[in-house]
Amino acid sequence: MTEAQTRAALIDKRLFASGWDVSDHTQVVEEYALQGTGFTKDASSPYNSIQFSDYVLLGRDGKPLAVVEAKRTSKDAELGREQAKQYAQRIQEIAQIDDLPFCFYTNGNDIFFWDIGNYPPRKIHSFPTREDLERLRHIQTYKKPLSHQFINTQIAGRDYQIAAIRSVMEGIEKKRRKFLLVMATGTGKTRTTIALVDALMKAGYVKRTLFLVDRIALREQAIDAFREHIPNEPLWPKFGEKSIAKDRRIYVSTYPSMLNIIRDDEQTLSSHFFDLIVVDESHRSIYNTYGEIFEYFDAMRLGLTATPTNVIDHNTFSLFDCEDGVPTFAFSYEEALAHEPPYLCDFQVMKIKTKFQDGGINRRTITLEDQKRLLLEGKEVEEINFEGSDLEKRVINKGTNTLIVKTFMEECVKDDDGVLPAKTIFFCMTKAHARRIEQIFDELYPEYAGELAKVMVSDDSRVYGKGGLLDQFKNQSMPRVAISVGMLDTGVDVRELINLVFAKPIYSYTRFWQMIGRGTRLLEPSSMKPWCTHKEHFLIIDCWDNFEYFKINPKGKDLKNSTPLPVKRAQIRIEKIETALTKDTDIAQKEIRKFIDECAHLPEGSIVIKEAQNDLEKLDEMFWSNLDEGKIKFLQEKIAPLFKTMVGVDFKGMRFEKDVLQASLYKLQDDTDAYTKQNEKIMEQVAELPLSINIVANHQAVIEEVLKPSFWQNATDEQLDGIAEELAPLMQYREISTGEEQTKLNLKDIIKEKEFVSFGAENESVSISAYKEMVEAKIAELLAQNAILQKIKEGKKISEKEAEELARVLEAETPHITIDLLRRVYHNKRAPFIKLIRHILGIEKLESFPDTVSASIDQFITEHNNLTKTQLEFLGLLRDFIIKQGDIEKKDLIDAPFTVLHPEGIRGIFSPQEINEILELTKELVA
Repeated sequence: MTEAQTRAALIDKRLFASGWDVSDHTQVVEEYALQGTGFTKDASSPYNSIQFSDYVLLGRDGKPLAVVEAKRTSKDAELGREQAKQYAQRIQEIAQIDDLPFCFYTNGNDIFFWDIGNYPPRKIHSFPTREDLERLRHIQTYKKPLSHQFINTQIAGRDYQIAAIRSVMEGIEKKRRKFLLVMATGTGKTRTTIALVDALMKAGYVKRTLFLVDRIALREQAIDAFREHIPNEPLWPKFGEKSIAKDRRIYVSTYPSMLNIIRDDEQTLSSHFFDLIVVDESHRSIYNTYGEIFEYFDAMRLGLTATPTNVIDHNTFSLFDCEDGVPTFAFSYEEALAHEPPYLCDFQVMKIKTKFQDGGINRRTITLEDQKRLLLEGKEVEEINFEGSDLEKRVINKGTNTLIVKTFMEECVKDDDGVLPAKTIFFCMTKAHARRIEQIFDELYPEYAGELAKVMVSDDSRVYGKGGLLDQFKNQSMPRVAISVGMLDTGVDVRELINLVFAKPIYSYTRFWQMIGRGTRLLEPSSMKPWCTHKEHFLIIDCWDNFEYFKINPKGKDLKNSTPLPVKRAQIRIEKIETALTKDTDIAQKEIRKFIDECAHLPEGSIVIKEAQNDLEKLDEMFWSNLDEGKIKFLQEKIAPLFKTMVGVDFKGMRFEKDVLQASLYKLQDDTDAYTKQNEKIMEQVAELPLSINIVANHQAVIEEVLKPSFWQNATDEQLDGIAEELAPLMQYREISTGEEQTKLNLKDIIKEKEFVSFGAENESVSISAYKEMVEAKIAELLAQNAILQKIKEGKKISEKEAEELARVLEAETPHITIDLLRRVYHNKRAPFIKLIRHILGIEKLESFPDTVSASIDQFITEHNNLTKTQLEFLGLLRDFIIKQGDIEKKDLIDAPFTVLHPEGIRGIFSPQEINEILELTKELVA
């Protein structure tokens, strides 16, 4: 196409789609004359001193907002880059406007946007609307320096939270647009984000924010957090809203919902609608499935993840323009524990292993009593032979599940009354497994009338909303145990969680730490629940050797890039077409018709499909009439990847279709071994269809036929198509199978191992707690007979001689009660002996030395709200130095470790006035 044809056929339409009518001269001026530019279109033209800008987009005030430079489709759009810039500069002079117009250059297919002086050029999906450009211009004109923008420390006031926010702000001022925060679960990623959004809105950098989550429960949790911390900002959705509203400032959505919105022509948002997109729990699979959202919207991007930095994959770092292993900001679980006082709760691990888990279920491990019972039931004991890893897969043993529940009830951390378990999550293998555990709780503890433990799974509508099961678990005394399959593994915030039960094996290191993270949050004194008034640590009961697995395999299973299922099915069909062209042309034509039909059902609203129209239009009758190697390669490389856009379909049915299609390909290729293995795989799936469900039972004849080996020996290609078509829709019922095809037993199991194991951070607090209990019990015992203790209890003054006498008495009673040990246990290296005793007697609260230091430095940070990231790091070093050394001198501040941040230490980081304030602070702390 010529440039004129490109403009008429493509560019005009793309402008119109964004609200720009090229025929309306109050919106768009074509061939905008630029006199005296020195450029010429035609050297022979008498008007060779005049150049024309292809399009100028006007604001509502009639002034130029942007220039659009057009190139023909056969040319690279980026050839218009410098031309667009020079036109913008000239238009600014001609129109006598304060701001340089925005620049766009396009060949009709690719569009590039250049906000000159603010950001380098970038490729965009579509043109901004007039409202978008005016909003961007307003931001550009009125934004304030972020270095002077205060952070609301009532939302996020911890030092590392402020450092995270400053890291992003400093990046924004350096013209970066993508950021990644790596913060341990429980350290307040959402609060940090809300405080950042609040600051960016107040500074004028952001008008609209989109917060994306992967589950409905997390959407509700995020909405509640935004309403709590910035209640005056209009938020979408309000209760009951379905369609998108365009008058809000904060938008919270699940990935599937937002994908549907941008594909819906009636709801479609401008691709420039948001200024900031927050991606909660960023990881590669989100982008594999929902990457279209990020291709569509042109906005700053903030990724949040709790995955430890050392196991985040390369692709995640690259998505946020970060070097491998170097996020914008990171704060680990170990750092949170090491802080004084700790920001997160530490944990203990109890490993339990049953006889059947260890030795399997067989004649050797089944008790003689159970063997006799099995014989009476007509079962052959010799035929019962399962590995421990077969539990809840090939075999279900009620006795093992019962033993796990009983052991949990004996060993779990209880509430203050010591009867009921504290809040607990049971992580189960399958929904059927979860229901079995729930039933066992009800059978063993009927006195709680079915309220003690409840199954919570994502497809149960009763879980969500006010008064739903999750809300009850968070805000009511009952239920105490949430039995989860995936839903509560990540993101859900329940501070009162004190027990976690790993009733399944975990192989993903990322998922493993996310699950542990459910228990790491500390209690908030301001919102203490009656059923949970203290939390010194939390307990993990590991029933499947997960901690041992991750000691041996620190990063878990190697996660390979997986091809999306719809793409894999398309690839197999293309390979079958290629094979059939030389084997059976009738099969080839049949598969071609199916592939054409599948292409016709690709989602038209997808931007990936819209941008691939040129490739899809090549699939005409002529294309299919003579398929050669080049065309097959085109189908595999250009067309098959488009099937990744298929979301919200029946993937269980599609997986079955793919497996049958693969079998038919092996048969066509005469690969007998591969065909046999594939048949066995398909028969396993079909055998798991529950005939107890009517809709499945209606196809019993076909199911029974497919389960015969003779069927596969003689099956034709048409017959394989037939079973795929008939049985694929039934595969959704495999998951709710009653387990009739699994061996069900109720054999007595026993605990073979039960021990505490060491993992992660040191658990010194456990021994300290025991020591405190011993000291407090001894002092309480002596109080009735010791006159000095009685004087202290009565609030009377104690002489130095009396203090020494009391110290001797206590040391005589037990050599472990010394002032040095007391100072260590109560975390105050400088506390006088009598002050420690007054604290133990409950007369006076003793702030620990680390608490005092941390509180003072936190107060300093709050009062100096515009500190840079480096200054915050210095104060963090200062806090750690004072807590560790118990002292600090002026000269220390210009020596290591402070010189790591700047060769001159404090002098190179703070102003003289700030240095004086810090010196005064240190004097007070170590006085």
